[in-house]
Amino acid sequence: MLKNAVKAAMLSTALVAAGGVFAGSAFAEVVYNRGNDTDPTTLDHHKTSTVPEGNLMRDLYEGLVVQNNKAEVVPGVAESWEISDDGLTYTFKLREDAKWSNGDPVKASDFVFAYQRIQNPETAAPYANMLYPIENAEAINKGEKELSELGAKAVDDHTLEIKLNAPTPYFLELLTHQTGHPIHQASVEQHGTDFTKPGNMVTNGAYMLESFTPNDKIVMRKNPHFHDAENVKIDVVNFIPFEDRATCLRRFEAGEVLSCSDLDNQQMDYMRQNLGDQVHVAPYLGTYYLPVKVKKEKLADPRVRQAISMAIDREFLADEIWRGSMLPGWSMVPPGISNYDNPVFLEYKDMDILDREDAAKKLLEEAGVAEGSLSVELRHNTGENHKNTMTALADMLKNIGINTTIVEMEGTGYFDYMKQDGDFDMTRAGWIGDYSDPQNFLFLFESQNLGFNYPRWENAEYDALMQKAGTTGDLKERGEILRQAEELLLKEVPIIPILYYSSGSLVSNKLKGWEDNVMNFHGTRWMSIEN
Repeated sequence: MLKNAVKAAMLSTALVAAGGVFAGSAFAEVVYNRGNDTDPTTLDHHKTSTVPEGNLMRDLYEGLVVQNNKAEVVPGVAESWEISDDGLTYTFKLREDAKWSNGDPVKASDFVFAYQRIQNPETAAPYANMLYPIENAEAINKGEKELSELGAKAVDDHTLEIKLNAPTPYFLELLTHQTGHPIHQASVEQHGTDFTKPGNMVTNGAYMLESFTPNDKIVMRKNPHFHDAENVKIDVVNFIPFEDRATCLRRFEAGEVLSCSDLDNQQMDYMRQNLGDQVHVAPYLGTYYLPVKVKKEKLADPRVRQAISMAIDREFLADEIWRGSMLPGWSMVPPGISNYDNPVFLEYKDMDILDREDAAKKLLEEAGVAEGSLSVELRHNTGENHKNTMTALADMLKNIGINTTIVEMEGTGYFDYMKQDGDFDMTRAGWIGDYSDPQNFLFLFESQNLGFNYPRWENAEYDALMQKAGTTGDLKERGEILRQAEELLLKEVPIIPILYYSSGSLVSNKLKGWEDNVMNFHGTRWMSIEN
């Protein structure tokens, strides 16, 4: 008996290292140790805004529709839907076997409550404008109408009707985002802001929250009430934060994690040589850019901002700093996006870098900026790639007589700092498309979007163009209006695009079901582990 116990213990230890562990002696429990970029600032999905938070929400919740492992829109809580001929009314039929993790049925009213809550000004949801296509949503969020006037109605427990302000071609894809998820009303009313704590949190996705230890891991366990539980092959997923990509690489090589959500590009050559096809680099719908605080006198002149942009050697950043895992970026809207036939780029895209530097010096002279008189702070969040990018930028700006200092901030407070109008000159930001449409990139810089308009740029013409695009049903005409808006954005450059993203991940050969896709969405429910 003792020998058997020792053997069982040894086997259990081996399985832990490989990603699986025994739960008792009778049944194998499959565990997935999963690297994530950083800890979330919140687990309230109405207040989330980052990619790492989105990764968590994708496992905890299920919306009316979801994206599968190929980023295709497929039924979620809704088993079917109908769209009216004018494109303004969506009627969703909810599956009868949809349940919350405590066994309660998921009802149409759970979606209505969630959509009203995210638009409630008291919630202060940074992503509230994602659902502005819903009738009266924007007016409610601005305190101009009552919550009850929102265009979302529970016809009965299993029928949800949503009315839109205007035809929205990307609405179904938009609903896959965490802003489209339901929320368990009784939990929110009972626990208030503590509804997201382990033991209080009730979710309807493939997984439920078991524990959250900051800087260590978030443990999620398979939701036994999930309607597709029988096809969920992983029992426990541990989300482990790795702001230092090199640390995740070491843990991956040791077999302690089965995937890393990002790559240490300093070691790209090493990884390709030693890890082969476990290194995944794929096209990604995202832009890496520099918000500039336009209200600061030294950066208020668009000519100064254009000069800074001109001096940036994007090819060097993409090839040398990011080791080919990024592409040079010349626009806010990345190439390959849907509903945008005629993309626009910075007008000096094809100029030689030396010619751009000369042009930049002339712009600074025109703006009255003497060589060496301007000093700019470059701020970034923790991460070796971000640090190296800013160091390279400092050298590039020195070439046109601009002095710089570099400031690093921890990741968990970094984005809140920008959202709350922190005192920065220039900072690093990235935006990954929530859906494939240019509006999802350009809406960030509308004057009223205080959650994501980090530079606090205000332009009435831009706002009017975005509003016009929002009420234009013809896709070609709408695309041209959005193009005019981006032309204006790139003329005034309150944000400086420098790179387009590729998604970079380490994926163990033991992990099955991971499909590279342009959204870089990888819900755990679609995966399995082979030891």
